[in-house]
Amino acid sequence: MATVVLVGTLDTKEEEYRWLREELVAAGCTVTVVDAGTFSDGAGIADVGAPAVAQAAGADIGALRAARDRGAAMETMADGAARVVRELHERGALDAVLAVGGSSGSAVAARALRALPIGVPKLLVSTMASGDVGPYVGESDVTLMYSVVDISGLNSISRAVLGNAAAAAAGMAARYERHRGDAPEENRLIGATMFGVTTPAVDEAREHLTGLGYEVIVFHATGSGGRAMEALADSGLLAGVLDLTTTELADDLVGGVLSAGPHRLEAAGRRGIPQVVSVGALDMVNFGPRESVPERFADRLLYVHNPTVTLMRTTRTEMATLGGRVAEKLAAATGPVEVFLPLKGVSAIDVAGGPFEDAEADAACFDALTKGLSGSDVTVHEVEEAINDPGFGRRAAQALHELITGVPTTSGS
Repeated sequence: MATVVLVGTLDTKEEEYRWLREELVAAGCTVTVVDAGTFSDGAGIADVGAPAVAQAAGADIGALRAARDRGAAMETMADGAARVVRELHERGALDAVLAVGGSSGSAVAARALRALPIGVPKLLVSTMASGDVGPYVGESDVTLMYSVVDISGLNSISRAVLGNAAAAAAGMAARYERHRGDAPEENRLIGATMFGVTTPAVDEAREHLTGLGYEVIVFHATGSGGRAMEALADSGLLAGVLDLTTTELADDLVGGVLSAGPHRLEAAGRRGIPQVVSVGALDMVNFGPRESVPERFADRLLYVHNPTVTLMRTTRTEMATLGGRVAEKLAAATGPVEVFLPLKGVSAIDVAGGPFEDAEADAACFDALTKGLSGSDVTVHEVEEAINDPGFGRRAAQALHELITGVPTTSGS
């Protein structure tokens, strides 16, 4: 029987969760109820009670209640719920997760849902599902269902919506449970990063890898794209990463609008996934229309890419810092890594005669990166080409193939 885990704040939603459990049992599921409510009385229907959820986060439920800090308590219970569902999944006791809530309950439950790997069924019924859902979904594959009415007791509308949610969770859980024991197929999935100004290189690499039998998933390096690839790598679903476009690190450093956060370029290394990395589009920081560029950058070199995108050239100092950051992240990787440096330009507009041509700034990045990786196991290839020159992408792709298969990289591949 498939197991559906119900995660919610039973101090305010016990009636709804009791009804959902009955619906799921009627659908043939085993049900585990996880109570993330700070003030639940412990009597209800929970299989994992609020004290255990708090303990999973390293806290005491009594102390949380006594502190009367609702925000801090919810943060703790969200962390505990995430740890509980991860543990249930790791021991094969979870085939789907279903949660319902208003704004607060959704925030707590969403943390738990996002803690699970991509592919594990996760369904959240929320009063917030018709607005900005980014904070709830993040880069995960959480399925959202709008509750239509407030989740405050049962009525004809809420029973219809919640009944559909229970049926959906039961169906997803049954499928997941049915395939959980399947022998895994050979992993041939590659995550790659691309920007408009690195498209030729990535297209060439993708074509080569596809010819070798890989499935290449390309992520647009716009912040959310980088975060999505990091999440996919963290889920263990990638055989390798071709991270030719690390531009989001520049936005994170300088304050552009396409940052993927400070942990970009870390998941593959942490998981030991083979990766080939370059410095694509580190020459630029991204902003919206020209008038949206902050006043403090008024004297910087700007390039209007299109009416909605303005690019700012990174300075020599910023490029050196970025090179050092890339090196620090890659040196910490637990799997094989190779770096390809395009000495003639890191983007389509950072080439001879291009608007962002700045050989000194690029050299500062290359030098800092090379010095930072000195003494590490990371191989650095200095290529006398621009990133989009024919052959660069293919060489990087071939190197990744050889890292994945365990064949030593051949010079001139």
